[in-house]
Amino acid sequence: MKKRTLGKRGLEVSAIGFGCMGLNFGYGHALEKQDAVNLIRAAYDRGVTFFDTAEVYGPFTNEELVGEALAPVRDQVVIATKFGFNIDQATGRQSGMNSRPAHIREVAEASLKRLKTDHIDLFYQHRVDPDVPIEDVAGAVKELIKEGKVKHFGLSEPGAQTVRRAHAVQPITALQNEYSLWTRGPETNGILQACEELGIGFVPYSPLGKGFLTGAMSENTKLAENDFRSSLPRFTPEAMKANLALVDLLKRIGERKKSTPAQIALAWLLAQKSWVVPIPGTTKLSRLEENLKAADVELTADDLAEIKKAAASIKVEGERYPPQLMATTGR
Repeated sequence: MKKRTLGKRGLEVSAIGFGCMGLNFGYGHALEKQDAVNLIRAAYDRGVTFFDTAEVYGPFTNEELVGEALAPVRDQVVIATKFGFNIDQATGRQSGMNSRPAHIREVAEASLKRLKTDHIDLFYQHRVDPDVPIEDVAGAVKELIKEGKVKHFGLSEPGAQTVRRAHAVQPITALQNEYSLWTRGPETNGILQACEELGIGFVPYSPLGKGFLTGAMSENTKLAENDFRSSLPRFTPEAMKANLALVDLLKRIGERKKSTPAQIALAWLLAQKSWVVPIPGTTKLSRLEENLKAADVELTADDLAEIKKAAASIKVEGERYPPQLMATTGR
């Protein structure tokens, strides 16, 4: 697996990481713990060194399985996790945001235990808390970095001005925002520009459009009630039918490259910048292997121009989140 460096802080990771959330959270089904552990280890065996989790996934249980899976190779991998929510320890219920410095420290200590480690490689604020100045958040993580409990600071779904304010207190290593061929906001909202100017790496989550860009879904796909996608405007039957035009584009390029739609979608992200590292997730070994082969797909300037032109003529139907969740992004 090829390597990439996230920004100018020297954090080297595999060119494609592994988003662990879906192993046991969010998509309406969960792997047995040992199966999830085995899949994470299979990713490592195939060259993945960058694994993404969060306390809210489960909650808590995703970090536990990541910690168990990677304990034997802890010094060979980069583990990213996140803070920023109020989560009841007994019930697991989430009740709003909390990025107060004292809470950040509490989350760090709890995450370290679940991850079976003495340091968190990359600690993201999961969503910007409007009630806590970002300077205070950055300062709290800075203290954890001084103590050696955290190595690198990151933000997820911030606004560009927030990035600049935080970076002035504690240099940011990576931003994690949704970015894919059907979610292009970072190109126009100043996020990629800020990364370029400040030397920050960029980690696209949902790089395969929460599964849609793989070509495995259509307007006839039935999502379980406990699959979080069932609440997303972009996954109504009408929106999925309209958005299949993007999948057709990926298939067309893929046929020429002897690659799958998923591989083209990931290769397109990798071709944007040398400091972009997507983190697709999966519960299947075959999909994992398919995704990782995207690192070997070379898209020429002509290929990229063709994708750019064709994508520009396709209107993506549906917002990526309902209004209340969209309101938590770009702050």
